[in-house]
Amino acid sequence: MARIAGIDLPKNKRGEIGLTYIFGIGRSTARKILQETGVPLDKKVEEWNDEELSKIRKYITDNVKVEGALRSEIQLNIKRLMDIGCYRGIRHRAGLPLRGQRTKNNSRTRKGKRKTVANKKKATK
Repeated sequence: MARIAGIDLPKNKRGEIGLTYIFGIGRSTARKILQETGVPLDKKVEEWNDEELSKIRKYITDNVKVEGALRSEIQLNIKRLMDIGCYRGIRHRAGLPLRGQRTKNNSRTRKGKRKTVANKKKATK
């Protein structure tokens, strides 16, 4: 079983797809990694020999930020936005969408479950 950056890659998938199981590696990055290391794109993960696997592992550790390091960098970026008090930081803090979406009808994923607000009672005479 191929294990790169603490992730077990699926054996029965093509290398290009298998590498995308690592956080921070998408299709284009996976394709670039395989081309740089000289591993055929359509070769399955289980068909990689030890030499190819070590080349891929070395390339990823040297050139690509993945998994824990990438997650912590993203969290630090979000924290920085919140600390400087910019618009995006305020939206992060409030748990609202930050890229210009409307919030009147949609954005349930960011806002969470509906909180019903009762109607105001009319004053009796």
